[in-house]
Amino acid sequence: MLSGQATAEPKARDGIVESIRVLRNARASAVKARTQAILHLKNLIVTAPDELREALGELTNRQLVARCARMHRSARRDTVAVTRTALRSLARRHQTLDAEVAELDAILAELTARAAPRLLKEAGIGPEIAARMLLVAGDNPTRLRNDAALAALCGASPIEASSGKTTRHRLNRGGDRQGNSALWLIANNRMIHHPETRDYVARRTAEGKSTKEIRRCLMRHIARGLFPLLTADLNDVHQQSALT
Repeated sequence: MLSGQATAEPKARDGIVESIRVLRNARASAVKARTQAILHLKNLIVTAPDELREALGELTNRQLVARCARMHRSARRDTVAVTRTALRSLARRHQTLDAEVAELDAILAELTARAAPRLLKEAGIGPEIAARMLLVAGDNPTRLRNDAALAALCGASPIEASSGKTTRHRLNRGGDRQGNSALWLIANNRMIHHPETRDYVARRTAEGKSTKEIRRCLMRHIARGLFPLLTADLNDVHQQSALT
């Protein structure tokens, strides 16, 4: 750091991964605001006049937003009319934010497909998981020396937890939590849907391993398998940007 002795390479902020990062931040903000809008809408119905509460109280979220968005403006200023105006405003805000999230999702899917085609071919990896792994690595692929570095960065490297005659390891609670969450989701998806992984889980369970221990081993194995794919994808993007 300031002493000049640090050897870690910082993330570059000038490539497609940075574009994915800023779009995901914008999306997260829009999703949070959309959630707040529907919560305010439903809370308002709880205290609304009887005629509104009876008409809207049993609707699903989608039906509620659609119904309230169609409400007409009124020049009246009684409680029912003003509540209708508030419901209409919240519903239309939700619709606007929903369209914004859909637009950002489309752009993110396009960028992720361009940046990580190899990752997206792997079982249990969709655009969201691939985007998280890209953000962990950054635009410059030389940051990650090997698969062990990726596992440690994602908090998936085993930690010694032996005691007495018991020899065991536990999950690493450190590292990038988004990367850790991505590996956890991949492992969980494969434990449910991937035949080879299900066979592995059955074999390790018969050996007396707990689900947490099996998932820990899977996350480390997944980090090992994703490392060459991730670095190859980033190298391709880096070379393409150098040519343009």
